[in-house]
Amino acid sequence: MDTILRRAMETGAGPKYRRLVDGVARAIEAGALAPGEKLPPVRDLAWRIGVTPGTVARAFAILSDEGRVIGEVGRGTFVADPAQRRAAPVATPRRADLPAANWAERRPAPRPAQVEALYIEMPREGDVLFTPRLPDVGQIALVREGLHRAAEADTTVLLNYPGARVQDDLRAAVRGWLPEDMQADLEPGQIVMTNGGQSAIMVTLQALLYDSPPVVLVEELTYPGLSRAAELLSARVISVPMDDEGVLPEALEEIARAEGAQVFFTMPEAHNPTCTLTSTARREAVAAVARKLGLHLVQDDCYRLGPPQGPSYRRLAPELGWYISSMSKAISPGLRVGYAVAPRTMAGRLRRVVDANYYGLSVPMVEVASYVLSHPDTPGLTDAMSARMRAYIEVAVNVLGRFDLGWGKDMPFFWVRLPERWRESRFVQALEGEGIRVRPGEEFGPRDGPAVHAVRVSVNGQMPLERFRAVLERIAWHLDNPPDQGGV
Repeated sequence: MDTILRRAMETGAGPKYRRLVDGVARAIEAGALAPGEKLPPVRDLAWRIGVTPGTVARAFAILSDEGRVIGEVGRGTFVADPAQRRAAPVATPRRADLPAANWAERRPAPRPAQVEALYIEMPREGDVLFTPRLPDVGQIALVREGLHRAAEADTTVLLNYPGARVQDDLRAAVRGWLPEDMQADLEPGQIVMTNGGQSAIMVTLQALLYDSPPVVLVEELTYPGLSRAAELLSARVISVPMDDEGVLPEALEEIARAEGAQVFFTMPEAHNPTCTLTSTARREAVAAVARKLGLHLVQDDCYRLGPPQGPSYRRLAPELGWYISSMSKAISPGLRVGYAVAPRTMAGRLRRVVDANYYGLSVPMVEVASYVLSHPDTPGLTDAMSARMRAYIEVAVNVLGRFDLGWGKDMPFFWVRLPERWRESRFVQALEGEGIRVRPGEEFGPRDGPAVHAVRVSVNGQMPLERFRAVLERIAWHLDNPPDQGGV
């Protein structure tokens, strides 16, 4: 079966979940999957064919709706008997396929005419709330100026590899952007420039995971890019329980001891995806555990838009605290400029890892990033960016606040825990039917953990605010109207 499914993923048409649906259907028709046969668990199948668990869950939901498989709570998913297969349900017309008058008759409650008009006019490709999108508040003009300056650089500079000192000005500019409690006694060599935040994660893990077997601890839900990076390095990724103040220190210590972990990856300022803010007291307790065990603390601060709300782990545990961030959420993700800050004793090792990977940023990109970060207008522009994004978050809280919502005024996304009768895969599928893309909660969970019945909805600052409001109104409508048969 794996061969059939992998071939379907490689040669099929359409999104990955649709290719998986077609592959399973072909396997059933070919007899490779017999009636009553149990399909692999979602996370197991996702790992075997190289897709996310959310993709498999969505495909299973569609196959269930088509009557090809049957899901049994607590037992798994089984191939349906063709003799008992129910007819596939008649597809509900999608939002954009219905005339305005017809749609008005089908909705449960009237909506303002201007909101309906806004929604009808939305191009399907524009309703992207899958990942944060920044508005242009003037920062792109600075980027363009930086690109012009880079193009005028001396010919010999553009012809040669970057020298050892070429990033000095950029490191100095980055130092000024770090939280104030990190700047004291920080040597320039402790700051390493990377090709975006994901690159910073990768080189940091490479610098740390040199003992065998490598083990990385993460918060109960975590950024999927970290998990993928750790797996590429053959590291085990183990989740640690958390509450509304952050990770549980007692659980962190117990698991770290039992598993021999080297690293704890954490997002105390803007937790992705739940928007949890780790309290100062909790950070101090986590730092105490790290010092006791020699556990390195990697703080990912890529998503924070406003000032920090607590001490950095670099201040609380200088010998063990690492810091990762980027220009992606403050200036533009198109620049692909990030940075990692290492403890003094590990800085040399991190620089060697970077040299082995890519010898540092290209000279033109160093010129652009230095110009933008050191420009006197940039602090005001980032303040304007934060204010603009907060306006979107305020709309989100007003529209969705009656639901189980995780949010923060300086975080460019929010976490929506689904009502009991909604299954995550079906909810995501329902929104996609209207051209609305959100990120499935399943992607943030551990492969062998329980189902995550939630979605992350990101701020799209490139979308007019009223249009953003209208999209959230549609999300609210779906939250209020779960399917009749629930999530079984």
